[in-house]
Amino acid sequence: MVAVHFTALPSDAVKALRQGSPDAYGLLPERDISPGGYPCRHCLYMIAAGEPCLTLAYRPFPALQPYAETGPLFLHAEECTRYEASNRLPPMLESQDYILRGYGDDHRIVYGTGAVTATEAIVDRASALLERTEIAYVHVRSARNNCYQCRIDRAEDRSPG
Repeated sequence: MVAVHFTALPSDAVKALRQGSPDAYGLLPERDISPGGYPCRHCLYMIAAGEPCLTLAYRPFPALQPYAETGPLFLHAEECTRYEASNRLPPMLESQDYILRGYGDDHRIVYGTGAVTATEAIVDRASALLERTEIAYVHVRSARNNCYQCRIDRAEDRSPG
């Protein structure tokens, strides 16, 4: 079984967005107050009701290409600590199920890897996908809205990003 690491958004990218850098669409992140239940993609905890948050477009790929999906996500507007854990589900993954999908080194979907996965099966499913040499990493996405949640890497391959 391959050990997996849940990879949150890089702290330097999050800091830049908080300081007014444009999002994936060239727009400034929208600042709002969370109604509660928004998942922060940096600390991988939920943003509590009443806390300031940012809403922005994010593309979790290094360059534009046909498979480089862009979508909305939330961040704490104030500083939070980046999530760092292996083989342990992030606190924000509290829904019933998610889509897990494998990507190759070329950042394109490895066909046949996408599947709706029950929350309690995420670690095992990601581990099984990452045992395949053609899969470089796995995305966790909302099964309801397809929103990007986080990335899963092999624990030994993770980058400091």
